[in-house]
Amino acid sequence: MSQENIENAVKDILINIGEDPNREGLLKTPQRVAKAYEFLTKGYKQDPKEILNKALFSTTNDEMVLVRDIEFYSMCEHHMLPIIGRVHVAYIPDGKVVGLSKIPRVVEVYARRLQIQEQLTEQIADAINDTIKPKGVAVVVHARHMCMEMRGVEKINSTTVSSALRGLFKSDLRTRSEFFNLINANVPSNF
Repeated sequence: MSQENIENAVKDILINIGEDPNREGLLKTPQRVAKAYEFLTKGYKQDPKEILNKALFSTTNDEMVLVRDIEFYSMCEHHMLPIIGRVHVAYIPDGKVVGLSKIPRVVEVYARRLQIQEQLTEQIADAINDTIKPKGVAVVVHARHMCMEMRGVEKINSTTVSSALRGLFKSDLRTRSEFFNLINANVPSNF
């Protein structure tokens, strides 16, 4: 990514919307935007499978592992406006577990790319499924899309839900039901 190219593009945008990039409040805006985009798209430079492989451990556990309510911030690839939400990720080990902090890191890698929610959901599930090779993986994403709220239909607080199910979560109704019951349970925030 060329910071200078992004800065010049931002100056062009400012001019084309009727602003003066030399106005005091906008003097450093191109540099700030370039730095912001570098941070907001850092997922392109990260490999989720490498992150997961660094913390794989042998186990005899074969019960569901769930990390729920993982907050994320992304940008839609159609309008480059924010997507704000939370992710629930579960898997059933098959001889291996992964360090718990690695699951939110994988979410972050994919969220820090231009996205559509459906693709984000699938990418998280596939990375965990392909790397850990569990008996099953389930991912549910709840998100608000600023492209729907700030422009277009302007429907404030509408939420989009997407899911990706693999292995036992797809083939076994009891496993799938347990997952959905757990993610929908009211858990006190200060448990």
